[in-house]
Amino acid sequence: MAKTDVLSLAILGMLAEQPLHGYQIRKRLASELGPFRALSYGSLYPCLKRMLTADLIAADEAEGEAVRAGSSKRSRIAYRLTESGHQRLADELASSTASAWDDEAFDVRFSLFGKTDSATRLRILEGRRTRLAERLEQVGEGLARQRDRHDAYTAELQRHGLERVEREVEWLDKLIENERSAPRGTGNHTASAGDNN
Repeated sequence: MAKTDVLSLAILGMLAEQPLHGYQIRKRLASELGPFRALSYGSLYPCLKRMLTADLIAADEAEGEAVRAGSSKRSRIAYRLTESGHQRLADELASSTASAWDDEAFDVRFSLFGKTDSATRLRILEGRRTRLAERLEQVGEGLARQRDRHDAYTAELQRHGLERVEREVEWLDKLIENERSAPRGTGNHTASAGDNN
């Protein structure tokens, strides 16, 4: 999934809850989703424009609301999901392709687990865990090969990266165990596992 597609998915998920203005979308992305902390309006508004063109969202001018920009006034626009947007979100939430557990997409997909069925959540968690286990093996092998070639700071950076991946694998193991033990048809039970920080 391309970064733009990940951003679109995050926006679809937020607008499924309620219509939002552009600055509200940016604020929520910054506060709720780590990968988008540095999201600029220069990235957000072109994405919203593409989503409008694709009929995934609609823009409504808020009646009676105006924002003063210098000496001019402009209407505040609220974005909402269209029927096509609701369907695209449902399709995305039902999918569990490899892109769902990539670094770029996993946080967004995880933030939408409350709207995702248990079987799909489990496939995504297991896929992410497999991906990270492969990374652990590669990093560990590389660290062992390079141990004598690196200075102490480079070795420490590699060790830190290895520990971070190990912590995420442990976190995923807990989430997977909780997901497997949760009664089918219930809501999101992954939150009880805590977080990986």
